[in-house]
Amino acid sequence: MDQQLITFVTVAEKKNFTRSAEALHVTQSAVTLIIKGLEKKYGVKLFDRTNKYVRLTKAGEVLYHHAKDILHKYEHMQRLIDDLSFSTSGPLFIGSSFTFGEYLLPRIVSEFKTSYPLITPDISIRNTNRIIARLLRHELDVGIVEGKIEQHPTLIIQPFAQDELLVTVSSNHRFASRDEIELEELASETWVLREEGSGTRQTIDSLFLRNDFSPLAIMSFGSSQIIKESVEAGMGISIMSKYVIQKEIALGTLHLLRVKNNPIIRNFSYVIHKSDFHTKLMDVFLDFLNNYPFGNLSRMFDCYQKN
Repeated sequence: MDQQLITFVTVAEKKNFTRSAEALHVTQSAVTLIIKGLEKKYGVKLFDRTNKYVRLTKAGEVLYHHAKDILHKYEHMQRLIDDLSFSTSGPLFIGSSFTFGEYLLPRIVSEFKTSYPLITPDISIRNTNRIIARLLRHELDVGIVEGKIEQHPTLIIQPFAQDELLVTVSSNHRFASRDEIELEELASETWVLREEGSGTRQTIDSLFLRNDFSPLAIMSFGSSQIIKESVEAGMGISIMSKYVIQKEIALGTLHLLRVKNNPIIRNFSYVIHKSDFHTKLMDVFLDFLNNYPFGNLSRMFDCYQKN
């Protein structure tokens, strides 16, 4: 791998020559010589340096963007070559949006590791927009997201399972005795929803738009757990994935209602880069995901509801 680019990227991210030398296990003078060599090679200044700061110049920002891409390609190439001689093993960088990442992915990865114990999963949980951004920066092997995703010329978006969202109210709420409700009946409620940019919020906003529905008040939070606790406390109502509230349904602290004539169904999709070559590990993981028995989890949820 290109040691010059590794050194340059390290300095750009550490913003300090001494800390970069420590991270690379070389001397500070060696780092300085490499950066000077790059500046001479390209005929531009890559860093503005003073006693107080080290920061990229405009030329440095261009080089940093492409250097990151090149280093990711080096790493990917090495993993593809390793696949030719080794068993399914090594790191797998997975990004997931919150609903799938917090409530389904741990079980799936655990079962996957039972079959492939030599993998080292590295999991990032972010909202959908941030997962796509990290994928485009080649920081992830695969992203798992919720709802509709805009097509991108360098990405493949493949649905692999469905999710149902339901109106969620406290077990003490005036509608807790019902199983179905008209959306208009909820206009005066305070809604406790996920933040803008999340797949869940996108699905809810689409539902509201299709039905020309305007809630009286909306509170936004970046965590499903906070939303669940807020609804339990009577702060408002929400719309949540059936997978998020299984424990609360079993405990009887939350109650679910379907919106009459408006089933709220969305896809879970994996997103990968368009390429003729994927690592063996990623291909095996995607095959595992495509064949995972999500229907069994749905039946488990139905049992919780009936009980």
